Amino acid sequence: MDIRFLGGAREVGRSAVLVNDRLLLDFGMLTGNPPQFPVETPSPGAVVVSHGHLDHVGTVPSLLSGDDRPPVHWTPPTYELALTLARDTLKLHGGSYRCPFTENDLKRVTEVSEPHGYRETFAAAGHEVTLYDAGHIPGSAHVLVDDGDTRLLYTGDFHTDDQRLVSGTTARPDADVVLCESTYADVEHEAREDVEQRFARSVERTLWEGGTVVVPAFAIGRTQEMMLVCEAYDIPCYVDGMGKGVTEMLRGYPEFVRDADALRRAASHARFVTGRDGQRKRITDQKAAIITTSGMLSGGPAMTYIPEIRANPTNKVTMTGYQVEGTPGRDLVETGSAEIDGRVMPVSAQVEQYDFSAHADRTGLREFLESYRDTRVLVNHGDRCVAFAAELAADGFEATAPAVGDEFTV
Repeated sequence: MDIRFLGGAREVGRSAVLVNDRLLLDFGMLTGNPPQFPVETPSPGAVVVSHGHLDHVGTVPSLLSGDDRPPVHWTPPTYELALTLARDTLKLHGGSYRCPFTENDLKRVTEVSEPHGYRETFAAAGHEVTLYDAGHIPGSAHVLVDDGDTRLLYTGDFHTDDQRLVSGTTARPDADVVLCESTYADVEHEAREDVEQRFARSVERTLWEGGTVVVPAFAIGRTQEMMLVCEAYDIPCYVDGMGKGVTEMLRGYPEFVRDADALRRAASHARFVTGRDGQRKRITDQKAAIITTSGMLSGGPAMTYIPEIRANPTNKVTMTGYQVEGTPGRDLVETGSAEIDGRVMPVSAQVEQYDFSAHADRTGLREFLESYRDTRVLVNHGDRCVAFAAELAADGFEATAPAVGDEFTV
């Protein structure tokens, strides 16, 4: 089996792996200014997408711009999320050099989509492929690829611990080589229950003091997780941004969430923002949590809420996810100010950060890989892939960390 890395190796973003020059696993983008895409746009016989986050699915429509229209295999929620993200990308970058696909390419996605459930083996470009629940977000999958000689397990992004939205992965299919993500290879997550309690106590204290809490959150997965936490602790909350539509969509796939009734209760508990007639500015005077995109303060309704609440030290901004270097969210956490809509704004409101990660941490990664101690391991999707691969090798694994552009035969 030949494996070529077109992106996502020794980096987080633009994941893309080509197997035997025929089967493409993921085709994402790395958000930035300008965004970055895989180093090559191949003409695969088929595409399999692990899950619906921009860094794994964001560039898929560009594969359909020519005469070749490969089928795209994924779970039903991943298909829906891919369309949502592509529409948003077109809205932000359509017509500019930054957008690698057109409205017509997006329409073609619906024509080539082939959805699958977990553990349903299907044929794709001469390979047998099976998807397994990866426990990252609804619809996320480990991808097992069998070419008749070699079985490759592409982990995609995964979590081994339960979240409120999805259960942790328990799948450990037999494989000859494992291509494993390593996002949090050097981090130990605090127990989720402890994180939730600290978050809830902090928000409740601010509301009791008469303040407002802005909760920047990724639209896919994190917004719904924070809604579930707010409902569980009876914290009044508003929901704004793309996360509103994603929440409604996920309610249509109860088999892909951990507790469909809990998600229904959370959606009923929250108040969804329409954004009409100055509603957002009025909401900033309410004693409530406002769950809103963008999770890194790089756009979305957060651009309205942060300027409105920033001057009052009673108010609070609670970051709930990883902040990429160079983003306004990272700047806010580190310096207490951030560039919002082109202006650098000092923020007197309190700023806190919580680890609600949907990725396995160091312990989770090692526990997962224990099932593959006699299997070749290729480490990708991380800032310190080389160090983690070296650590695994020192512990007896056959482990390496490919770079973008590398090709392996296994």
